[in-house]
Amino acid sequence: MPPLYVALLHHPVYDKNRQVVTTAITHMDIHDIARSACTFGVRRFYVVTPVRALRELSARILAHWGSGWGASYNETRKDALALVGLTEDLEQTIADVERDAGRQPMLLVTSARTERPTIGWPGLRRLRADSERPLLVLFGTGWGLTEEVIVRADHRLPAVLGTGEYNHLSVRSAAAIILDRMCGRQEEPQEAHP
Repeated sequence: MPPLYVALLHHPVYDKNRQVVTTAITHMDIHDIARSACTFGVRRFYVVTPVRALRELSARILAHWGSGWGASYNETRKDALALVGLTEDLEQTIADVERDAGRQPMLLVTSARTERPTIGWPGLRRLRADSERPLLVLFGTGWGLTEEVIVRADHRLPAVLGTGEYNHLSVRSAAAIILDRMCGRQEEPQEAHP
């Protein structure tokens, strides 16, 4: 299978008024998405922001868990955070994936607003098995990826839907669900014998 990459974009994204903004980085997103990425075999997880101070803050967080006191305190977190790369924009992220994988990645976008996905979960699993191009899944912060990013994508993934009208998962929860649907083992449950 081709390598899988994940990027969390902090710009360009929408705020609740559909204005294009740059969102703040949260350490929980870095930790939790890195752990999901490691669990599901992602090669690299990019945290993408044009704000140098936020990249520097992220680098300090990574250093603490990668080589500081945190590295000896929690080795599994160290392993997951070793997957994290810091980039300033989508172009730099795509270039880094292409350098690493040797081919331009196929872009996949996610959104709670996706009404017409271009590929379903079974199709995405087949695509992963058959494609030679690496896959780069883009997640947005704030109120989601801008149209400018969405129209660049090769595929729009289905929205993660709940049981009612409320549909505003944290990005780290959505990332875990989507990675499970893309990559998780699909074993049939064994029936219990009396």
